[in-house]
Amino acid sequence: MKIIAVIPARYASTRFHAKLMEDLGGKTVILRTYEAAKKSNLFDDVFVVTDSDLIFKEIASNGGKAIMSIKEHESGSDRIAEAVENMEVDIVVNVQGDEPFIDTAALEKLIEVYKNDTEKKVDLASLMCEIKEEQEINNPNNVKVVVNQNGFALYFSRSVIPYPREANVGVRYMKHIGIYAFRKQALMDFYNLPMKSLEASEKLEQLRYLEFGKSIKMVETTHIGIGIDTKEDLEKARKLI
Repeated sequence: MKIIAVIPARYASTRFHAKLMEDLGGKTVILRTYEAAKKSNLFDDVFVVTDSDLIFKEIASNGGKAIMSIKEHESGSDRIAEAVENMEVDIVVNVQGDEPFIDTAALEKLIEVYKNDTEKKVDLASLMCEIKEEQEINNPNNVKVVVNQNGFALYFSRSVIPYPREANVGVRYMKHIGIYAFRKQALMDFYNLPMKSLEASEKLEQLRYLEFGKSIKMVETTHIGIGIDTKEDLEKARKLI
């Protein structure tokens, strides 16, 4: 089973422009993320896929592997799918470009899903963690997921799911962490399927997989990644280097 990591890296960012090229302890954020993915020793290969000449040169000039996107893309899945279309791979792991402190244990859990999936019932695997604070649960920026008894996703929403009509029934609220491991075929199917109403409404690409009958196995973790979404996040990250 050939397993690769692909790091989608857009130059433009609404909340923090060009954040991937910011300095983080003498190296750019994107280079640190690439090097951390390589150092994990979990992958047969690691690639950065980008729409930016600057990011492409940053990775290539430091001995890394970078791929330029040919088309404009709506989602990370689309960008990755274009990049791996002609590669001979089985599992593609999406590593977030703005999370240079990669949690190896969480990624190992995702890969383990496929090693145990002898009947190939899993199309995607992704991460979730429990949230308990009411403010966190109600925050639409925190995507919630509900799963069935076997840990497969039933639905993702920015709304509170399940709705707490009855209190004290033991419901756990789970936050989706947007790191995925895809079977290559599921990724290519996504690339060729249209956006439908659920995805368009919630602005969540994972709903396209569910709308077209793909199975998403959710893995619980306690690790909350350190994403660099703001200048304040960058300052916090610099203190960890």
